[in-house]
Amino acid sequence: MTKHETRIDARFAALKKAKRPALITFVTAGDPDLETSRAILDDIAKAGADIIELGMPFSDPMADGPAIQASSQRALKAGQNMIKTLQMVRDFRAHDDATPIVLMGYYNPIYVYGNERFIKDAKAAGVDGLIVVDVPPEADDELCLPALKAGLNFIRLATPTTDKARLPTVLQNTSGFVYYVSITGITGAAAPVVNDVHNHVKRIKAETPLPVVVGFGVRTGEQARAISRGADGVVVGSAIVSAIEKSLGSNGKPTAETRKRVSELVRELSSALTAD
Repeated sequence: MTKHETRIDARFAALKKAKRPALITFVTAGDPDLETSRAILDDIAKAGADIIELGMPFSDPMADGPAIQASSQRALKAGQNMIKTLQMVRDFRAHDDATPIVLMGYYNPIYVYGNERFIKDAKAAGVDGLIVVDVPPEADDELCLPALKAGLNFIRLATPTTDKARLPTVLQNTSGFVYYVSITGITGAAAPVVNDVHNHVKRIKAETPLPVVVGFGVRTGEQARAISRGADGVVVGSAIVSAIEKSLGSNGKPTAETRKRVSELVRELSSALTAD
């Protein structure tokens, strides 16, 4: 476990008190360019995101669907790298010290940056947690345990195929929250079946005191609300990065609509979760 309470722990405690599920939003750092991405980060926090997952762009994001893959490509093409991503977090922290930020992505960019340097710099920048989808529990010594020791949450994914025998291994060094992947396959590929999701979440919650949030395939306020009735929060990613993509001009550059569309979608999702 981490050595002290993180912003993630504090946010979930506050949400539990308010009897409200968390809205967790995903955007890719540097998409469609650094300046717009930095502004979008501020916009979504103001529009009602409780926790922000910030994607670390990578050239081969194998677990992601076309929308998030395209966002990674746009960011890399615009020159995004780990140094700029961590600087984005620093800039955000200059005026928002409460909204938790989780860096999400793949191990390769972290490995290239250097594990020890990455953990130190991420913590100093104001990062609260990590989701690294291709580092299994068997490799916890590599990144997970040093991150926990530094005071970062390390968040694991559980899936519909994570059975009773595997679940304790997945949960062993997890902190912050558990991310339940509601469908098998890639992000944004299909809509989750609500009752199935609720049954799986119930099964996971029986094994851990951590909050369990649901992601993959949640695109609308209505879906978010239905899913959240059986979970501690919902993650929306593909719908947001799709809103960015659809707002771009024919030259691939942001337009006056880009930030507006993202803010409107996040506001709609937040309203749906606070309606009960």
